[in-house]
Amino acid sequence: MPRTITLSDGKKVPAIGWGNGTGGLAASGTKAIDAGAIALADGILHIDTAQLYQTEAETAASIKKAGVKREEVWITTKLSDNTIAAKATTAANVRASILESIAKLETIPDLVLIHNPYVPEKGKIGEFWTYLEDLVLDGTLKGASLGFSNFRPQDIDDVLAVARIKPVVNQLEYHPFLLTQLEPLLAKQAALGIVTQSYGPLSPLLRHPSGGGSLKVVLERIASERGVDPASILLLWTVQKGVVAVTTSTNAERIQKLADVDALEDLTAEQIAEIDAAGKKAHYRFYKEHMFEDFPVPDLPEDA
Repeated sequence: MPRTITLSDGKKVPAIGWGNGTGGLAASGTKAIDAGAIALADGILHIDTAQLYQTEAETAASIKKAGVKREEVWITTKLSDNTIAAKATTAANVRASILESIAKLETIPDLVLIHNPYVPEKGKIGEFWTYLEDLVLDGTLKGASLGFSNFRPQDIDDVLAVARIKPVVNQLEYHPFLLTQLEPLLAKQAALGIVTQSYGPLSPLLRHPSGGGSLKVVLERIASERGVDPASILLLWTVQKGVVAVTTSTNAERIQKLADVDALEDLTAEQIAEIDAAGKKAHYRFYKEHMFEDFPVPDLPEDA
């Protein structure tokens, strides 16, 4: 049975998602279609896309190529900086942007996120949110859940001040090296019932300057004991923290390993605590354009 994480509106999201915005997939056409179809066929029934990635149409094509039913797939998309809605925060622009996404996806997405707090005009996050709510309430986004990405505590407050529909997700760069910085945000989200989705969950292994430092040592040891690779352990840790893990690959063998995480035996509480502790020794963020302005960075080394 695939692992799922339940949102505050009762919907269940597949805990492992395949994203088509990195790994050379953005605006890649056939490449995104083929890899997406492999992921779906392997049982990763969650595709994460965005207007910025220029892969919404490819998402629809992936579903067709895989031969899976639309209702079996969870689709997340995002209103991004390159959309008409980002040019001016008006009801008409937000509607036009959503209709464009629906046309490319050939369906209403399950989850719509505001890609970052700078997509709305300055000071208009709440107004932008109300326009999205209107589209859910008038049936344009019938059945869709709403959320955001890269939102800081103050950005969430701007939404909550006006929200009629509760935000269910904040998608963030999330991994052990960000636990210290994200602690106040994660606590706020937990209190509000907002689920965290992780992009870049494998960054400590794939992008960190030393390949993960002491965290890598812990992951490698646990992986060796389990007979899997360290990346699988890191994804399993993410999911067991109650976080949806969105990652990607175009390699069929690697995609299968991502899918196989669903069936792994849970980590012990001690193993999770050990990974937490190793991560909190350092601070490393790969996507440095997010979560830096008016959001404190801990005084920790990048490597430990």
